[in-house]
Amino acid sequence: MTAQDSIPPSVDLDSIAIDTIVIRAVQDKIKIVPRGVNLYHPVISFNSTKPLLKPIKRFRVPSFWDNKNELGLSLSEVAFVNWNAGGDNSVSALGSMRFVRNYKFRYVQWNNDLVLRFGWNAQEGRKWRKTDDAIRLSSTFGYRQDTITNWYYSAKLNFNTQFADGFKYPNRDTPISRFMSPGYLFIGGGASYITEAGKFNLYISPFTHKSTYVLDQTLANKGAFGVKKALLDDDGNVIQEGENVFAELGFLITNKWETDLTKNVLMTHRISLYSDYLRSFGNVDVDWELNFKFTVNEYISATVGTHVIYDDDILFDEQKAADGTVIDPGEPRIQFKQTLGIGMAYSF
Repeated sequence: MTAQDSIPPSVDLDSIAIDTIVIRAVQDKIKIVPRGVNLYHPVISFNSTKPLLKPIKRFRVPSFWDNKNELGLSLSEVAFVNWNAGGDNSVSALGSMRFVRNYKFRYVQWNNDLVLRFGWNAQEGRKWRKTDDAIRLSSTFGYRQDTITNWYYSAKLNFNTQFADGFKYPNRDTPISRFMSPGYLFIGGGASYITEAGKFNLYISPFTHKSTYVLDQTLANKGAFGVKKALLDDDGNVIQEGENVFAELGFLITNKWETDLTKNVLMTHRISLYSDYLRSFGNVDVDWELNFKFTVNEYISATVGTHVIYDDDILFDEQKAADGTVIDPGEPRIQFKQTLGIGMAYSF
């Protein structure tokens, strides 16, 4: 047998037989199941499905704006029927709104705060009386040199006035204050210290322009709220109308602070200190509010607050002679207000 005899002969590919491949459509049933193996049938069931109580929070593009809207309404009522101890039926209400728009990105921070309040009381046997009235707008723009420091170069604008006429009850004929009488506008620049969360804000301005507006000419002629009063002749006729704007330049310090004293108890503090350079430097005008908010649930809350104001341009106990001439222009006094309310609150 030679070496060539051990080499298989070449085969033509066309003549190769190919076996048929069978693919099983159904897997054979497992006869032996190892211990510890759990077999589940792929059955779809909705027995454990629960309805959504709140809508799904979909993804939103991050915004550098922080918005807050708060609405509040406090009501109190007293009614008597054959009450031996006596008393008058009364209803009191206090409505409030607050809108916050804050912007923060790297070196820039811009805070805006608008507060609106109005309260009234209706008592049996007399007309309704105003218990609270405020329009307050605050805007602060700050710029810092880096993202580590909390100090900002700041420019600030504050504006305060009221909605309705104010009276020294029971006199309802002569208003002692009206819308934009007074109106206070503060514009200045300085430095602010603002914490990262924005709960603490200290603003110091060595140069702030304060404008006091008295647009009601009757009050302006009397020299109310520090404006120059009208010039009268001997018969009491007006020769020259009183001025409607009183301007000052001075030093301003403001501070806002919010902190949770305990669970569901929020303390809010706001103070403004201003002293005029030109007229009476060292005599400080004070505007201080301190409020405590007790949250019962998402919609019910209680508030306790105090408000103290001292302004040497607001005089009390003016004394006049029989002919109408002013004997004593009066003196400035500390103004104090305390509030207590339980009602509904809604934030969105």
